[in-house]
Order: sequence, then C-alpha cells, then structure tokens
Amino acid sequence: MRPIMRPHPDATPGPRASLGHNGGPSLIDDAGPEWEDGDPYHFTRWKKAWTRAWKRTPREIAVRRDDKAEALDLTYEEYTLEILERGRYLQAADTNRIAAIKRKRAGKA
Repeated sequence: MRPIMRPHPDATPGPRASLGHNGGPSLIDDAGPEWEDGDPYHFTRWKKAWTRAWKRTPREIAVRRDDKAEALDLTYEEYTLEILERGRYLQAADTNRIAAIKRKRAGKA
C-alpha cells in the first residue's frame, strides 16, 4: 500500500493548474513581439543580416580579423565594424582612422 502524500504544512497553496499545464509562466503577460511597434519585415531582415555578419563568419576569417585588430590595438568588433560599415581593411598606415576609432572608444567609457 502506498503512503498518502500530503503537502508540507509550511507550503503556501498556489492556484490549481489545469490538466496538462506544466506550471510555467503565463503566456498572456508577454510584452509583445520582438520588433515592438516597428515593421516585422525590416526587423527580420535586420536580424538575418546581423546573424550573417557576426555569427556565421567562418572561423579562419574571424581569427585573421582578430589578429589584425590586435596588431592595430583595436578590438575585433571595432575592426570588423570598419570592414562592414566602410569596406576598408585597416592597415598600420591608417593612423588617422585608427586614432578616430580609439577616441570614439574613449568617449563611450
């Protein structure tokens, strides 16, 4: 014979979940879609482009960019953004542009 399972006397009774409910948070209280009030098409296109730029970069390219960024005393993100935004692969001779990127970094901190 099985013992009868009773709740602990200090346990606070909660709302009774319906059959098949997993006890997770309510889905009604969601804040809304990821794109907030904007256009879902533009949001999905932007998200896909962001993923292609940052997440799907082949390892060899990411390592090469990181090495070049380190040689120029920049972060990987700063060096990659320069390529993505301006189409320029910075060299050691690009001292003015590198200095501008570092000034921008110092302004954020």
